[in-house]
Amino acid sequence: MSYPTIDFLFLSEEDMIKAGVKDMPACIETMEEVVKCLNAGDYVMGGENHNSHGSQVSFPKESPFPNMPLDEGDDRRFMAMPAYIGGSIDLMGMKWYGSNSANRSKGLPRSILTVMLNDKDTGAPLALMSANILSAMRTGAIPGVGAKYLARKDSTVCGICGPGVMGKTSLEAILCVCPDIKEIKVKGRGQKSLDAFIEYAKEKYPNIPTIRAVDTVEELIRDTDVVSFANSGNTDPSTYPFIKKEWIKPGATIIGLSCFDMDSSEMAECKLIVDNTQLYEAWAEEFPYPSFGANNIIGSKFTDMIHDGIITKEDMYDLGDIIFEKRPGRESDDQIMIFSVGGMPVEDVAWGKKCYERALELGIGTKLRLWDKPDLA
Repeated sequence: MSYPTIDFLFLSEEDMIKAGVKDMPACIETMEEVVKCLNAGDYVMGGENHNSHGSQVSFPKESPFPNMPLDEGDDRRFMAMPAYIGGSIDLMGMKWYGSNSANRSKGLPRSILTVMLNDKDTGAPLALMSANILSAMRTGAIPGVGAKYLARKDSTVCGICGPGVMGKTSLEAILCVCPDIKEIKVKGRGQKSLDAFIEYAKEKYPNIPTIRAVDTVEELIRDTDVVSFANSGNTDPSTYPFIKKEWIKPGATIIGLSCFDMDSSEMAECKLIVDNTQLYEAWAEEFPYPSFGANNIIGSKFTDMIHDGIITKEDMYDLGDIIFEKRPGRESDDQIMIFSVGGMPVEDVAWGKKCYERALELGIGTKLRLWDKPDLA
């Protein structure tokens, strides 16, 4: 960049696809680097603790102002998620989005996301990019990293709870690192979405002989090697899919991108792993005990269990410690692994950087000028 003139790149969703945003193997590789940076402490996120997931604007249930949006149970909110990530990425950025379930009636996704990448020193914008696919890919890729290090190498059956976008991307990532999968089971709430998922999976993975829907959580869990919970959820744990340990196949890996629940004493008998210990400690501060429910990610149940004395802090493993071999991962073929995926803006910045670099190589995107010379400098 040549200062004081500042140009930045705008990347539409079509541009992002051309730049390889859907390249899952590359995304998994990038997310593994992110997990390593997190473990080393080479990152900064929001808040005084530098580990905040982001800053959310939600709306009141009632307001005297006629134009103010209201909380009507339709996931109506805005969220800003800033982060710096080091390593080879070495970049500052932010994901910004608005969310409203009523968007679907307009032919829009529930959330509309963008990512801005910035020079870490000057703050100058480098790129503004469409980020719905980017966010979906990075979210799905983290389960791929987890399955790479936690799942049994002879895994043959994969279960997906939630046939939506996260179910599809987490399935793709798991199949990238568990190449011997021969059966996919999926559980959902509506026949239309289940049928669409099965049709999608059969077309995308024609080499997998069995792809089928199941009616219950028990059917999903029994005899399954790797399970991804990618379902939607709210703040009421009584509504979450519930697992009994007796259903879980010895040696299975359960991955929680979204909500599920399990008896604390039974969960304590499994190995509990998170993608970034400090994120869950920050959530425990932001959502006072009990955190689980207010935050529906299963790792918040881990910190509640630490609070209750059911497990110790040392019983909650950090995936980075396992990758760096500071602590053991799978210690037996029968050990049950439960991996919590929180989702962090460092992941958006990292995958955004890779797509941005590819776009530059290919000459993709629209160059925009911020200014020739700043008027107020």
